[in-house]
Amino acid sequence: MNEFGGAAEQATTVDVVVIGAGQAGLSAAFHLRRTGLEPDRDFVVLDHAPRAGGAWQFRWPSLTYGKVHGMYALPGMELTGADPARPSSEVIGAYFDTYERTFDLRVHRPVDVTAVREGDGGRLLVETSEGAYATRALINATGTWDRPFWPRYQGQETFRGRQLHTSGYPGPEEFAGKRVIVVGGGASGTQHLMEIAEVAAATTWVTRREPVFREGPFGEAEGRAAVALVEERVRLGLPPQSVVSVTGLPLNDAIRAARESGVLDRLPMFDRLTPTGVAWDDGRTVDADVILWATGFRAAIDHLTPLRLREQGGGIRLEGTRAVRDERVHLVGYGPSASTIGANRAGRAAVSDIRRLLTREPAAAAAVATA
Repeated sequence: MNEFGGAAEQATTVDVVVIGAGQAGLSAAFHLRRTGLEPDRDFVVLDHAPRAGGAWQFRWPSLTYGKVHGMYALPGMELTGADPARPSSEVIGAYFDTYERTFDLRVHRPVDVTAVREGDGGRLLVETSEGAYATRALINATGTWDRPFWPRYQGQETFRGRQLHTSGYPGPEEFAGKRVIVVGGGASGTQHLMEIAEVAAATTWVTRREPVFREGPFGEAEGRAAVALVEERVRLGLPPQSVVSVTGLPLNDAIRAARESGVLDRLPMFDRLTPTGVAWDDGRTVDADVILWATGFRAAIDHLTPLRLREQGGGIRLEGTRAVRDERVHLVGYGPSASTIGANRAGRAAVSDIRRLLTREPAAAAAVATA
């Protein structure tokens, strides 16, 4: 690295900045190193979390490793011998930490990235809490955990009970003896609901759409078809949906038992909140002490706003992992690559594309970037 005299401030120059050290970011860093680039010389990995583990470090204690659906190993190192009864936050956090040290990825943390904007000489200027970086390419791997989605409903501010989101879910113990409404039909919502039902005074499940339960095996062909549906939205410049939203919920023994017992009897979305619970326009009401919003997350990409990458539909249109509006920017762990196996593949694809960009004459690359 060296100092680059930009118009805005002195910036450290690198070829690539990776933002985020979750599955996608570590995969990208691994492949950058494998192609001969050196961390803290040719590229830098910035992560705002306090320690290794990506979003996994923030998962609730009752989500043990044995309950994790489809954790795919990082490239170059398998995760073996993990205790299925141990919290996934500990298992995967320790695995990521070992991975970073084994491959000497030198992740900078905690570092907050505040903005990415056009710099000088065809470079991007990445503004962070540890100073600025002037980079020829950017791999954005910021995921979604930092942007929990809270729907807005009439009367929400009048509810006298507790409201919380999946991102702040503490485990089932805090709901003992409470009347709890769980909002959301995804994997997290059903997991929360089944746990809470064992200790709560009463539970109610509310979803915007009728949940789809998936019978039978889910093989490679089915996975490709699901990813293709998410990918199509990204190609159209629409905000991505999760892969799970198009695969449905797998029918396992726990889900079957919860359906038979009535725990997973779903009600349609309520129309408003009241001081004591929720209400529908047909006159039905449910009283509650707690409303748990298991309503998902949105992509954490606000720091990219100065680059104006969004399309009219609200999303960033990609070709592979590359932003159509700026070939220097790659998004991994976004849309179709927002799964553990997808993140690995996206990291490799982004690095392959960026290597081609870096081997071009700098002047030519700058001309394309500013055209």
